[in-house]
Amino acid sequence: METITSKSNSLVKKAKKLQQKKYRTASYLIEGWHLFEEAVAAGAEIQRIFVLEEEAERVASYPQAVQVSASLLKDLAASSSPQGIVAVIALPKITLPSSLKGRFLVLEDLQDPGNVGTLIRIADAAGFEGVFITDKTADIYNSKTLRSMQGSHFHLPIYRLPITDILETLTDHQVTLLATSLDKQSLDYRDVPPSNNFALILGNEGQGVSPNVLKRADTLLHIPMPGHAESLNVAVAGGIIIFSTI
Repeated sequence: METITSKSNSLVKKAKKLQQKKYRTASYLIEGWHLFEEAVAAGAEIQRIFVLEEEAERVASYPQAVQVSASLLKDLAASSSPQGIVAVIALPKITLPSSLKGRFLVLEDLQDPGNVGTLIRIADAAGFEGVFITDKTADIYNSKTLRSMQGSHFHLPIYRLPITDILETLTDHQVTLLATSLDKQSLDYRDVPPSNNFALILGNEGQGVSPNVLKRADTLLHIPMPGHAESLNVAVAGGIIIFSTI
């Protein structure tokens, strides 16, 4: 297995660029053994592996693996403790299926990577069929999003489209649109009839769902809050509603 010792090595420089969104056009970085094992289990295309010498035996069968020093690995990683491995993964080619049916989550313009990753992980845990995110939602290949998802992006499809296209796609497939809102017409989420064919739409942390969503949604719903808090974190609110649908 090749050993790289210099930060100026072309493989290292190319991988390090993937820390920036503008360079993640075809691949992205993951770090830690958990995400690496999830990638392997999902059959993801692993383009390069950077591993510490003391961990190299674990990936000895991969021709794309190279050994690096602890300081070099730390330079490639976003966290201070990358757990011995950083890998370059090819972006998946995800296309919309010819038929959409089931339970879906829609994230409209969420900005916090932690919220995005947590909600995708919750949808995965609840057995949802997929997640739609708008073109203005935080990048799911951001290091913070990846840490929050904990590999859930390997388990279910994530479609990134403008909100208008998302609404039209779901409507065309006769998927019921549920949107969170404090509008006077919104229902207590516990009073919404159960269904196995819907999309739950959660809006931006500060602005909520857009007027377009409010207009197109079949049902508006909210979580009653008898206490004094003005609102809930969107990931917390989403988790409550998502698991109420099981």
